[in-house]
Amino acid sequence: MKRRKNTASVAANPILIGAVTTVVVLVAVFLAYNANKGLPFVPTFTLKVEVQNAERLVVGNEVREGGERVGQVAAIDPLRLEGGKLGAQLELQLDRRFSPIPDDTTFVVRSKGTLGLKYIDQVRGSSSRAFVENSVVAARPNSTTPELDDFFSTFDAPTRENVRRNLDTYAAAFAGRGVDVNRTFAALPELLTDLSPVMRTLSAPDTNLKGFFGELADLFRVVGPVTDDLVDGFTTAADTFEAFSRDPEALDRTIAESPETLDVAIRELPVQRQLFRALAQIGDETTAAAAALRTSAPVVSRALAAGTGVLPETVELSDDLRRNLTALGSLGRSPLANLTLGGLRSTAQTTNPSLQYLGPHVTVCNYFNYFWTFFADHLSERVPSGTLQRIEVKEVPPGQTNGQSSFGATRPSDGTGAVLTAMADPAALHAQPYGRAVNEQGAADCEQGQRGYLNRVAKNAPPGLNVAVDPRTPGDQGPTFTGKPRVPAGQTFSAEPAGKGPKVNLP
Repeated sequence: MKRRKNTASVAANPILIGAVTTVVVLVAVFLAYNANKGLPFVPTFTLKVEVQNAERLVVGNEVREGGERVGQVAAIDPLRLEGGKLGAQLELQLDRRFSPIPDDTTFVVRSKGTLGLKYIDQVRGSSSRAFVENSVVAARPNSTTPELDDFFSTFDAPTRENVRRNLDTYAAAFAGRGVDVNRTFAALPELLTDLSPVMRTLSAPDTNLKGFFGELADLFRVVGPVTDDLVDGFTTAADTFEAFSRDPEALDRTIAESPETLDVAIRELPVQRQLFRALAQIGDETTAAAAALRTSAPVVSRALAAGTGVLPETVELSDDLRRNLTALGSLGRSPLANLTLGGLRSTAQTTNPSLQYLGPHVTVCNYFNYFWTFFADHLSERVPSGTLQRIEVKEVPPGQTNGQSSFGATRPSDGTGAVLTAMADPAALHAQPYGRAVNEQGAADCEQGQRGYLNRVAKNAPPGLNVAVDPRTPGDQGPTFTGKPRVPAGQTFSAEPAGKGPKVNLP
């Protein structure tokens, strides 16, 4: 009695029953949660499958083989496939009981129902080799089956409109033609009876119908580039037949005379066969010329069109050219021509050194324009009779000996003994002839007007004599404000004038 009392008390304990219930619920929740991440308590085999489209696939979708669940999708990652297209890589956890899996096994994404659910259909192969753990199965074009909405999307608005137009057209074609349709069906048995030997002939290997269609494809490939010309030909032929239909009697006479014409052709054409062979050879040789003519004809046409307007003027040009050539012939026969040409050559030889020296003064230093600009300003003083030259006489300061206005000077003016004032500066000799425009390499060295008044440039002058008389000043002064950095390309030049130039004798 006492033992029975203890057993009843344990089974009726509500705390123990609640604890057991809680544990069962937790285990069920744990199993349900892990079921979405893998097969609980089942050893798995992992494969990675590449697909071109993983749309509507989610982690946890089933993998089935022959309708039986053999695994599930554990992960879905984006992947760039061969060719640059985007796809997906599926990580499949498969029940190890169904391994090994042949390496020619295919995986197809299929619809599980009309609501868009998906599953992976594993179609086992027959290869003797098997996938290893974490093998990657490359994507295949048929790895995804068409969707139901893809099928219905083929019937878009343009397709539906075309189907509707076809139905309307066929309806209009059969409307009111019941008798003709019945007559057609009545004649079909006889047609099909006669069609059987024709089909047998066409299907015979000797007929080579496949070769015929291949050659037909080549024909259309060759004809394709000249379709515009063929269209024009059919259009012209239609115009020709339309002209025939307007005069049926002429067509009748042509047909009546055709047998006699054909008899003549039968007699004469064999004789002309040699001519046709020669023409064929000429045609082969002119094929390349005709192809080139197609390209050059527009250019030649434009040239001929331009020449049409120019040719009438060539008559006057020819007359002028004849007179000029006649005069040139008379000049060539004249005794003075050689003397004149010799004089021109001597003149060119004489002036060429000077021009080579003076040329850079114009092209590099721009002195020619500077001269006329300052000359115009120099003659700009207005007087009642016009303009006059503005000049200013500068005298030497008091006390300076040997000035430019001194009589009996014993040495060049160098400012000796000058008393400086606010209105007078010491006067010194500045006489540098043949100033440079360029150096020996052709770089700008425009000395004139670029240096101001130098104190002393005289290598041979006595010490203390502050004069500037040497032709060359050390260093390059560069171009003037509007000049160029060096001699223009192709121009001959000389940094020094021909000869040694004048000498300046100093005491």
